[in-house]
Amino acid sequence: MKRTIGLVALSVATAVALAGCAGGSSSSATGDDATIAVGSLYEPQNLSNTGGGGQGVTEALTGNVYEGLYRLTDDGDVEPVLAADSTVSDDGLTYTFTLQDGVTFHSGDPLTSADVKSSIEAVTAEDSQSARKSSFAVVSDIATPDDRTVVVTLSERSISFLYNLSYVWIVNDTAKDLKTSEDGTGPYTLGEWKRGSTLSLERWDDYWGDPAKNAEVVFTYFTDATALSNALVTKQIDIITSVQSPDQLTQFTDNADYTVSDGDSTTKELLAFNDRVAPFDQALVRKAVYSAIDTKKLLSSIWGDYGTLIGSMVPPTDPWYEDLTQVNPYDPELAKQQLAEAGLADGFTFTLDTPSYDPHPAVAEFLQSELAKVGITVKINTISADEWYSKVFKERDFQATLQEHVNDRDVVWYGNPDFYWGYDNPQVTQWVSEAEQATTTDEQTAKLKLVNEQIAEDAASVWLYLYPQIVVAASDVSGYGVNGLNSQFFVADIVRK
Repeated sequence: MKRTIGLVALSVATAVALAGCAGGSSSSATGDDATIAVGSLYEPQNLSNTGGGGQGVTEALTGNVYEGLYRLTDDGDVEPVLAADSTVSDDGLTYTFTLQDGVTFHSGDPLTSADVKSSIEAVTAEDSQSARKSSFAVVSDIATPDDRTVVVTLSERSISFLYNLSYVWIVNDTAKDLKTSEDGTGPYTLGEWKRGSTLSLERWDDYWGDPAKNAEVVFTYFTDATALSNALVTKQIDIITSVQSPDQLTQFTDNADYTVSDGDSTTKELLAFNDRVAPFDQALVRKAVYSAIDTKKLLSSIWGDYGTLIGSMVPPTDPWYEDLTQVNPYDPELAKQQLAEAGLADGFTFTLDTPSYDPHPAVAEFLQSELAKVGITVKINTISADEWYSKVFKERDFQATLQEHVNDRDVVWYGNPDFYWGYDNPQVTQWVSEAEQATTTDEQTAKLKLVNEQIAEDAASVWLYLYPQIVVAASDVSGYGVNGLNSQFFVADIVRK
């Protein structure tokens, strides 16, 4: 299984070994009776988005089994779902939400304001593993004056508050065992989860909104990109949520039996330093490492003609994007000069904790080769997804690591000195705070552009490349999203002709 720091639950949150698992079979039924077979590399760690479920649980359950007051659409817009109406006070500190009428959970319990209150509190709880936990630190009070009204009071303005609410699943406040079961309000109920194989969703006939256009969706999990592609060719599955190997695309392109969609990605491949420890506590050393890596060559070696180079944590889909790829240019001689200025003319050695699933092992070997050219020795320590989460993310016991971050608008994490990479620039923290308290999107954008520029200048991390977002499906299947923002994959509109 794979956990990313996509950190919706830490994107983030979600491991890929060298063999594929047995897939389900693609149904021949059409219309409302169809079973849609979805192929993915991202099996959940568990079924909780505040308990470390990772990228896979977001992909399978967000918008399908669970809903929020708001949701992030495939086009990146924020739209209301369980919130029928909302108002905000003139000072921007008090949000009042009126809930949709007649909504019930899969257990049959009615949706009430108490469920919304407990769901937000689950994100901010001490044991929460939600990547958005710090975003809700501004919540000072949640009142429930009646069953359909929720009043949230903030300690300071939060221009992203409604956006952040799109990450919060509304869960029945009496539900138990949420790592293995569910009680949401979405158009599907959980069918059966066969760990290491499949997870099925069944259309819920009592859904409060428009019913799902198919009877069942089966997520089939693979541990190898080639096996995943072969499953589509042999009709074990109908659709691949995100192709992870460009070598597999040639059999689908210019083939009338398939539709290939190249959408907008928010997934960044990072070489993340532990900025708390030597020598990575020196910006000059981090910059030297950055300039020693031919990121263009790396991207081509992993993705061929796909993917994009980026110079900060911000993808082109974020409002505050800037092309900063030349702030730390590929220049081995500059890297050697910077190392000398940092007192490391003879180089140094560090351990790179590398997740065991693709493409990280290949990326690690590439970095090892590149950095050796400037006198830096890289010791590769291959670890599982679970080890990465405990060793790197929780215990901060690492020097440097590889990881993919799947969320959009996640540059703000560089304003949090307690985040796993330990980047601590008080000016950046202040700008992030000011951006969040902005009264207009123009003010927010201006502040976050300053953040982009500063973290690039400090080489807070090495942003190696932006993944492509490639969805491939059988040509008789339609109604799926192609952008996969934050690893969401809404399935209710998927139909087979």
